[in-house]
Amino acid sequence: MAVEGRHIVDAARERGLTLRLIGGLAVRDHCEELAFCGRDHSDLDMVGLSREAGGIVSLFESLGYRERLRVREATMRGQAQFVRDCVHESAEGAYAVHAEDHVDVFFDEFHMDHRVALRDRLGVEQYTVSAGDLLLTKLQMFRAEDRDLRDIVTLLKDDELAGEDAPGTVNATHLAGLCARDWGLYYDVTRNLRHCAESLGVYGLELADADRVRAALERLTQSIEAAPKTRAWRWRARIGTRRRWHDDVEGQDGEQP
Repeated sequence: MAVEGRHIVDAARERGLTLRLIGGLAVRDHCEELAFCGRDHSDLDMVGLSREAGGIVSLFESLGYRERLRVREATMRGQAQFVRDCVHESAEGAYAVHAEDHVDVFFDEFHMDHRVALRDRLGVEQYTVSAGDLLLTKLQMFRAEDRDLRDIVTLLKDDELAGEDAPGTVNATHLAGLCARDWGLYYDVTRNLRHCAESLGVYGLELADADRVRAALERLTQSIEAAPKTRAWRWRARIGTRRRWHDDVEGQDGEQP
């Protein structure tokens, strides 16, 4: 499926279209030790541009997929889903074979518990959204699962933390700026950073890797806390968790990417 994801991105590029991987398989693309981030993946998740939706539909049709139109209708054209009969084979039961291959495409933004704008940020990496945006899609979760926390650790272990966008780099300045404008996002991001720090010992990391991740978690937290907060942020912070601060959006297949 990782090979299929890259193939789709390349096929889109040949047509002048923009698609980038997001979700667990995008994290895998950044992972230096595949055994650390290896798991079954039930689908491919991607981000594209809404203005290219027609071309994206034609692309997937040419690759043997069909669109589930109800998904675009249900998400107000914010997301599309493409399916085909599964073409993968398991090597002696090494991984699950699915009845269908399916690809979820988010248009312009990633929308789960919070909205992450991506329309103008798809040119940093060749095959995935930027490492910082990918990290944010995991940190923004209200109920992060173990696999999401492991993905966060993977990205901070294998990518650099810096103040600008670049391949293989988490832009801490951009992430801090987003959290400074949205208290709800800030709340869930900082909570998940704490969860990662508290559970770091369960991942079996080498001492040097554990120290690297711990330092990155601390630096990222400090950057977020130090960023000047907007008036709207301060007003929302006074209300706190007495009012719901996140959306309640499920993936179309009942799972998060």
